[in-house]
Amino acid sequence: MNRAVPKRKEPSPEELLEREEKRRGWIRFRMGLLSGVLALGLGLIVSSGYTIMVEDGPAWREMAEMQRKRRLHVAPKRGTIYDRGGSSLAVSVEVPSVSLDAAELLRGIPSQDVPVVARNAANRIAAVLGLEPAQVERRILGKRRFNWLKRQISAEEADKIRALSSDEGPGRRVRGLTVEGEGRRYYPRRELASALLGFVAPDGEGKDGLEYALNAELAGRVESLNGLRDRSGRLIFSEGIDDERALAGHDIQLALDQGIQYVAERELLQAMRTFEAKAGSVVVLDPNTGEILALASVPLFNPNDYRESEPEARRDRGSAEAFEPGSTAKIFTIAAGLAAGVVKSGDRLYCENGSMAVDNVTIRDTHPAEWLSLSQVLAVSSNICAAKIGLSLGENRLYEALRRFGFGEKTGIPSPGEATGTLRPRGRPWVQVETAAASFGQGVSMTNLQVALATAAIANGGELMEPILIKRVTTATGELIREAVPRVRRRVVPPFVARTVSELLVAVTEGEGTGVEAAIDGYRVAGKTATAQKTDPATGRYSLDRYVASFVGFVPAEKPLVTIAVMIDEPMVEHAGGAVAAPIFRRVAKMALETRGLIPRGVARADLAELSASPDPARAAYQALRERDGKKPPIQESVGSGPAPSGKLRLPDLTGMPARAALAKAYHLGVVPAMQGSGLLVSQTPPPGSVVDPGATVTLVFEPAS
Repeated sequence: MNRAVPKRKEPSPEELLEREEKRRGWIRFRMGLLSGVLALGLGLIVSSGYTIMVEDGPAWREMAEMQRKRRLHVAPKRGTIYDRGGSSLAVSVEVPSVSLDAAELLRGIPSQDVPVVARNAANRIAAVLGLEPAQVERRILGKRRFNWLKRQISAEEADKIRALSSDEGPGRRVRGLTVEGEGRRYYPRRELASALLGFVAPDGEGKDGLEYALNAELAGRVESLNGLRDRSGRLIFSEGIDDERALAGHDIQLALDQGIQYVAERELLQAMRTFEAKAGSVVVLDPNTGEILALASVPLFNPNDYRESEPEARRDRGSAEAFEPGSTAKIFTIAAGLAAGVVKSGDRLYCENGSMAVDNVTIRDTHPAEWLSLSQVLAVSSNICAAKIGLSLGENRLYEALRRFGFGEKTGIPSPGEATGTLRPRGRPWVQVETAAASFGQGVSMTNLQVALATAAIANGGELMEPILIKRVTTATGELIREAVPRVRRRVVPPFVARTVSELLVAVTEGEGTGVEAAIDGYRVAGKTATAQKTDPATGRYSLDRYVASFVGFVPAEKPLVTIAVMIDEPMVEHAGGAVAAPIFRRVAKMALETRGLIPRGVARADLAELSASPDPARAAYQALRERDGKKPPIQESVGSGPAPSGKLRLPDLTGMPARAALAKAYHLGVVPAMQGSGLLVSQTPPPGSVVDPGATVTLVFEPAS
């Protein structure tokens, strides 16, 4: 039976309208709710953006800049050091160095894999650079943005590092490695003036000599330079500098003459070998301007390989080593006595026959005498007469005179180790015996540079000059920073005293003076020898076998162009200043005169040191004389026990003559001198009165006057 399905009731229009209103209300509610949620979200975003961009903006910008930019570790080019003629003594050249950005190397590496990656990278880097793998691994694990791995590497090492950090290199690329150009100091003249110049360490800082003293000017101006980098850390742009020369160090031009400096060092080295000396120094000055033309010191070292040298070899002994000057101090004692009027140029002094007691000390002379003029006091170097002048001055006036000459104070040159020397024991004046000792250079100490400057004051008429070592300073672009001009520090003695002392000093290098080996043919040389005993640190007394041999002088005596001070420390074969230091003065002075266009004239001196390389030194000396004169030496009338046979020569008695005079006499007689030793002639073979042929060899044996 079929059941009937009730028929569904159709909603009325009112119901349909009501339902439509409900549906629209629900839609509006959902839209409002969604809009509210969106508005709230937008508000939070805007609020966060405001906080980040406005309130925390500076901090975020700084962080972004730190991530985006990289500090450039490029030092400015170090200034060049020149000699007075513009020749380079110290220059900077660019060499590669390798640095590591450890954070970049480990970027993106999971923390558990970092030790393995660091170890592998360290092994590969260490193998290329010759470093310890553990050391490199520690730097990698430190995760610093910059580390120097190795500075001033070879070109081969640089190529291997570039291959290691390149995508084309073998194995996995090692990121964070950078090869950068870095300045390295190079000394093209090697050992020349090495103690004066000093050296520069790999970090670019001067560590000794002028490189240290003038480091602020030579090193240049360092600024913070930044570079942009991409996400891989590669530098793509740099900023902050328009002209790199603006940051470069200043160029320094010295008053030094490298030719004179070379000769001075060569002669010092020769003297060290000949006399088995410990060390030595030579100072060459222009007495009229104070310019230092040479400041030589031995032993030498090569500043390009300074690690191979001993610290003792790096001392500038001309300015940093004080020593008891000995008899050269008599120059200043006599000058002070003349200036004070306690002694006059024509006076003769009683010399006590070579022995004089002062307090409980006996002062002795090497050449005992009864009466001596002032010129003889200097010529034979009388300690007793110098002591009498010093005692006449008194402790205060002698001390003040030595201070006026510049002793006991620094000269002011830019030398980091310059010594002041010592005049008085600290805290008390001299007693009488100390005053006497200071008069002839004992109990006081001076540097060779101080002695040279004080002697230059005698040479130029009595004015102590400011020493000029730095002649000119310019920027890398050529702009003049400063230029030295001659400046008088003070007047030390009146002009007439300086002229008088100059004439007295000429006697030292002529006749029977102790400095005849310093004489230069054709010029009058003023100078003074010294042979000073050194104190023994173990006993506090003067040593019997350790000496300082020195000579100081100037030439030409009438109108001096150069002042030269020579000091040889602990010569063993011979220790007299006239035999050891005076010949060095002569050879350096010849070079200095030649640089001024003055060629020594007259009869040449046969110098054993210069002729020792010849198979026959005597014949070489004779030939040198003939070539210099341009003709055969004239045969003069013989002297002795009667006339010589025709065509023969009778030898005169030459004993007692200084080497220079004996050689000239033999030359004019027409015989060949075979010289042995130095000083005064003590014997000749054949003996006086012997008849010889022209051109025969005559052996002349010399011994020091002391």
